[in-house]
Amino acid sequence: MRTVTQWLDEYGDSHRNPVNKRLHSACVPAIVIAAIGLLWSLPVPAALAALSPWLNWATLAAALSLVYYYLLSPPLSLGSAIVFAVMFAIVIALERLAWPLWQTCGAIFVIAWIGQFIGHAYEGKRPSFFKDLQFLLIGPLWLLAFVYRGLGLPYAPRRSSRPDR
Repeated sequence: MRTVTQWLDEYGDSHRNPVNKRLHSACVPAIVIAAIGLLWSLPVPAALAALSPWLNWATLAAALSLVYYYLLSPPLSLGSAIVFAVMFAIVIALERLAWPLWQTCGAIFVIAWIGQFIGHAYEGKRPSFFKDLQFLLIGPLWLLAFVYRGLGLPYAPRRSSRPDR
């Protein structure tokens, strides 16, 4: 399995243009919020829905993402959990709009992806997920790692000074 640093470095290789970076900083969170909202909108089995409104496809996807993030970087998984909590709050607010959540999130999803592809046109490189679908999960982590670096917070496990045996 690649390290978090390897994933982020490879993702960063196709995200160097300033316009692309700015578009990604707006569009990646919007896509995640939209995906959460779309998954939140999917029906769940009645038995699960009766237990809690939080038992749905969106919380399952977020939980699985957090496990993946934890395997890559425990500090980034903690930050991701906080970001997910904020994003779920946004989705709940969007649910209160006059039209269905899936329509709102569908529109956000399409518009944000258009922004992503415009950014890659400026970059002159294809989106990373064309090479490996895991990059769809790495994009949000790449933005969070940028925040961690700005705050001086470590996010990558330190390398051992012992030689491999």
